Amino acid sequence: MNRTSQPLPSHPIELLAPAGDWECARAAVENGANAIYFGLDCGFNARVRAKNFGLADLDELMSWLRIRGVRGYVTMNVLAFPCELPRLIEIIEKVATAGVDAVLVQDFGVARIIKAVCPDLEIHASTQMSLTSAETIEVASDLGLSRVVLARELSVNEIKEITQATDMPVECFIHGALCVAYSGQCLTSESLGGRSANRGHCAQACRLPYELIVDGEDRDLGEVRYLLSPQDLAGYAAIPDMIDAGVASLKIEGRLKTPEYVANITGHYRRAIDDVTSTGKVHVDQTARQEMELSFSRGFSPGWMEGNDHKRLVPGVHSAKRGIRLGEVFAVKKERLCLIVDAPVSLGDGLAIEPTGIADSSISIQGGRIYSLDDHNGNRLESAKQNDRVWIGFGRGEIDWLNVQTGDAVYKNDDPKLNRRLRQSFSGQDSRRRQPIDVTAHAEAGQTLRLSAVTENGISIDVEGDQKLEVARKHPLDETLLREKLGRMGSTSFELRTLHATIVGEPMVPTSLLNQLRRELTDALTKKLSTPTLRSINATAGRALLEPLGNEPPPIAPPLSQPSLAVLCRRLEQIEAVSKCNPSCLIYTDLHDVRQYKDAVQIAHDNGARIGIANVRIQKPGEMGLLRVLQRLDADCFLVRNLAALRHLRETAKPLVADFSLNTANHRSAEWLIDQGAERVTASYDLNRDQLMDLVASIRTSQLEVVIHQHMPMFHMEHCVFCSVMSPGTNKSNCGRPCDRHLVKLRDRVGAEHPLEADVACRNTLYNATAQSGSEIVADLIRSGVNWYRIELLEQNATESKQVVDTYQKLLAGELSGGEVWRTLQATNRLGVTRGTLESKRNPLAIL
Repeated sequence: MNRTSQPLPSHPIELLAPAGDWECARAAVENGANAIYFGLDCGFNARVRAKNFGLADLDELMSWLRIRGVRGYVTMNVLAFPCELPRLIEIIEKVATAGVDAVLVQDFGVARIIKAVCPDLEIHASTQMSLTSAETIEVASDLGLSRVVLARELSVNEIKEITQATDMPVECFIHGALCVAYSGQCLTSESLGGRSANRGHCAQACRLPYELIVDGEDRDLGEVRYLLSPQDLAGYAAIPDMIDAGVASLKIEGRLKTPEYVANITGHYRRAIDDVTSTGKVHVDQTARQEMELSFSRGFSPGWMEGNDHKRLVPGVHSAKRGIRLGEVFAVKKERLCLIVDAPVSLGDGLAIEPTGIADSSISIQGGRIYSLDDHNGNRLESAKQNDRVWIGFGRGEIDWLNVQTGDAVYKNDDPKLNRRLRQSFSGQDSRRRQPIDVTAHAEAGQTLRLSAVTENGISIDVEGDQKLEVARKHPLDETLLREKLGRMGSTSFELRTLHATIVGEPMVPTSLLNQLRRELTDALTKKLSTPTLRSINATAGRALLEPLGNEPPPIAPPLSQPSLAVLCRRLEQIEAVSKCNPSCLIYTDLHDVRQYKDAVQIAHDNGARIGIANVRIQKPGEMGLLRVLQRLDADCFLVRNLAALRHLRETAKPLVADFSLNTANHRSAEWLIDQGAERVTASYDLNRDQLMDLVASIRTSQLEVVIHQHMPMFHMEHCVFCSVMSPGTNKSNCGRPCDRHLVKLRDRVGAEHPLEADVACRNTLYNATAQSGSEIVADLIRSGVNWYRIELLEQNATESKQVVDTYQKLLAGELSGGEVWRTLQATNRLGVTRGTLESKRNPLAIL
């Protein structure tokens, strides 16, 4: 985007920094954050492994922030199960009472409960809510949102399209780690280990190595092994365009990072934003970039901000922190290495040596601290400059020199001097962060001196002297003296920004009086800011939403009619086989080629079957045309996967089924989706047996659909592996569409081969190699009144598809037990069914 270098129109943009504990909070505030976000150790928080604040910390923390003019947001960005909601009410009460400025929320039902308990508490839609367009935001705004955190997968141009089409303030990530999957749409940790990312237990499977299998044969990719591990986002160059686009808040990722990281990244982005505001440009030099890389970096990239460049986003060579590349080993001699350094180094710096041929897993990265540093003449050095040729030695036994050779890459990954400087920025007793205040003074002879102060947030205070001012004989008060005395705010948390003075009649004002009123003014303002604004809190209204939805009582005896079965097909031959042999099934179709949908509908109808069309899981700006194409087809219903589709397709007056991607984990989120037009909702894949039965007990079972057989869709990605490693192109405009011609799988470290598919929008989904079955819970579900069950096919041919469907038909008819079903299907060897996520397991939030 071409821009002039003129200063930008000043719309204040918030810099939002992460805080896992008090040190991180101080690091963020002292280095210029306008707001911080943090989790609570009582759960409902998507960073369970991070340090988190306790409920008992909230009063002190929020008071400390308000005095400094900084906002505080609590993350409650996970799915919540019905049994957890009573505890949620207590947490919301405390959060609201403490004066927390906003909560970040993923779950539709949680948002509704928060709004009921405290209408004054701002709700920010977490990026986990998968809001990726103005159309999705329009639907979600019904929840009473004050802000939306957009998906990381949007370009600056797409972000601008959104801000121009909605009045909703938006927040965007500007720096930090990138998830390869859409937030809220990653089921990998749940699928592989029962640790749901939607519950704060991400196991980071995207950072592991994978091998590529193309059409049944291994494809040698050389050193490229980390096919799903993006480089980190460093979006400082996009700040002018983000401000120009009207973004309200720029967010730094990092609640698992150190306070030094928070200080480092926050400080650099504070300076960058201020630079843009004053000059219209960003000036981040090599030193600043290197300092940011030293705190944490897997390699920096602009992420998706400049659009899709799949090769740049995921080079695939490594997935761990590297730091600054210093160069390559030039020589090795007497347990020292020689190189020409690409960045300054000093004694004590931490280095890592990455051997050539790192794709060989038997060779590992090693490193240590610089113990000796000599120039090429053998002179001892304390430090060396960029481009110096030096000899570097390490501590005894730190390096296996047999595995160090010329050509090995060397990285600087720690700088103790930088860390000390960063720590000094937020340590110590005195706060350096000052809240600017605007002061008005009225000094008139014969009247008392009056002062008032107003913060940026509109909090005001007035003080007045207790004696009338006399006319000065020699030195009447002037604005210069007034500004000097009132500006001496010492160790307070305030600084004088503007002074508006009215001086009448040449009054004489003693210095002692000015000092006294200044202290009274700042003391009174501090006291007022320490106390949160009173809010209307109605816990009873929140508890009313905990009640079940008036479910019909379960039948005393099994129903006479057999439960309904839906089958999701991803191939035309699957549709043909299922509709011919089992025409009573409802067929859903999810095809790679949008041109095949017309044939799919025709095949089903020719065989007397009903068919529903599934839309894509993500809808971005400019993609409503895909929905209009589907709308014109003669489908019997639609399987709806995002909020834009839910709003748009309800105009067809055909039944809509909200799919698993809308993350229904409790009855109030289900109710909201039904109010938006869904006839049924699909239970979230995050529910185990106990949690699913908990949902069944609280919902109208006629409005619930349960998937009982599927290959779990693990990663759902904007990133295209096909383009990245199988095409000379960089994105869908020039990739040549290898996804149309090849069957691709990714092999993980344990040898499982996971199928990779591309949807009609070129987004990739990696499916679990092993199918999962919930057959053993079906009898309990039927007794509870659940009528709709779904099985999802993936790569099965016509014969295999018929076998799977017939087996589940017999289960629903009571002709096979649940155990017989999964054992029978396992015997085919191709399916390898396990009981999967519908096993009973311990609640990850059992501390609640």
